[in-house]
Amino acid sequence: MTEKKTQGLTVKKENFSEWYPEVIQKSELADYSMVSGCIIYRPYSYSMWEKVKSVLNSEFKKLNVKNAYFPLLIPESLFNKEKEHVEGFNPEVAWVTKGGNSELDEPLAIRPTSETIIYDSYSKWIHSWRDLPLKLNQWCNIIRWEFRHPRPFLRGREFLWQEGHTVFSNKEEAEKECTDILDIYYKFVKEYMALEGTKSLKTDKEKFAGAVYSKSLEYMMPDGKMIQGPDTHFDGQKFAKAYDIKFLDKNSEKKYVYQNTWGFSTRMLGVMFAMHGDDKGLIIPPKIAPTQIVIVPIYKEENKKEVIKHAKEISKQLNKFRVHLDDRDEYTPGWKFNEWELKGVPLRIEIGPKDIKEKSVVVVRRDTGKKEKTKIKELKEKTPNLLENIQENLYKKSKKFLDEHTKEAKDYKEIKKFVKQGRVLVKWCGCVECENKVKDETGAKTTGMPLDNINAKGECAICKKPAKYNVYFAKSY
Repeated sequence: MTEKKTQGLTVKKENFSEWYPEVIQKSELADYSMVSGCIIYRPYSYSMWEKVKSVLNSEFKKLNVKNAYFPLLIPESLFNKEKEHVEGFNPEVAWVTKGGNSELDEPLAIRPTSETIIYDSYSKWIHSWRDLPLKLNQWCNIIRWEFRHPRPFLRGREFLWQEGHTVFSNKEEAEKECTDILDIYYKFVKEYMALEGTKSLKTDKEKFAGAVYSKSLEYMMPDGKMIQGPDTHFDGQKFAKAYDIKFLDKNSEKKYVYQNTWGFSTRMLGVMFAMHGDDKGLIIPPKIAPTQIVIVPIYKEENKKEVIKHAKEISKQLNKFRVHLDDRDEYTPGWKFNEWELKGVPLRIEIGPKDIKEKSVVVVRRDTGKKEKTKIKELKEKTPNLLENIQENLYKKSKKFLDEHTKEAKDYKEIKKFVKQGRVLVKWCGCVECENKVKDETGAKTTGMPLDNINAKGECAICKKPAKYNVYFAKSY
């Protein structure tokens, strides 16, 4: 057997800013391209994105949401129709101004989000209450040009996402969908990505440009900073009025529709990689892992045939799982162990001549590193519980980390102290001046008001006026 240069990490996770890009590249999740801020999604990460698409598509269809696709390019005249939306996105828009050698008659925006191009079509398609509700979703790429400190998956100029754009005849139905979609997102991230998040209502300052209000899921990163996950936006009639989307109701009266937008992006893959990984590399939760089990045979030339034969039998026995048999001759078992640990495969099964004699294998958990001898005949029965236990353990660790790095501040002094270590829950008067003061003096911004604990009594921890809301402040991505 020959050895090739190790792919192991050279930095520890405690040095997160260096650990993260190294683990992303060395585990073959992504690579950098010639365009700054635009990464290459390699098959290993893209297969996880396919799982996201598969599960979420299934959930969306239960709500009668259909998939469609709209153009990448948006005429400037369309883009400028909703003032608040334009002001929110203008700094991030990339423009196409030439086609070949000819100047275009009108600049075309490369979509930073698709409200403007989609709602132009909706204004032509919707005429009557019979056309409603209209629920469309598209899976696509997005370009947002202005950013600081690009990081693969977490922040870049191009990313992948789904964006739902739904239209209703009444406000109640639209607002209910906002809650239903957020619940779908929360459940998926918890059950598949093993991450705990907080369901939040964004402040007016932080809400989506053009929305009446925005709800989001907020997650904590290993350095104690918060990052926004998937979100839902109740747009009310703002876009309907800007794009003239009206319908005749059952009384033959013309009315404006109510609209929602909602999205889930590849950013959540980055959050998952960052939160679960360790000094050895990734730890991928079993439910989303492309490979759930890797079998590594240990042999010499004289017993190779027998060991491989038993390894194949075990692979067949476990074929209801995503199993990979690593029978490459050119690498040592030790090198393979390191590679699959780097890639974060949940379970490793080792089998050699001695194990065959004992009719057993060595099973190694990636999350804890625990090794256990298991009888071959018991593998099929034990493996489901083992994978489920790994999934639960990763989620519990995520929740514990979030809880331990969340404090409650009773005054401004405590806010300044606690935001250095994580996020802080604060009683707030609701004034943007207090919001700005904390950001200007500490670098922390509001990351949402917890939906299960929005209303506050007492005094604002910042200005001492009567408090209206509970809100989280944290440094964030």
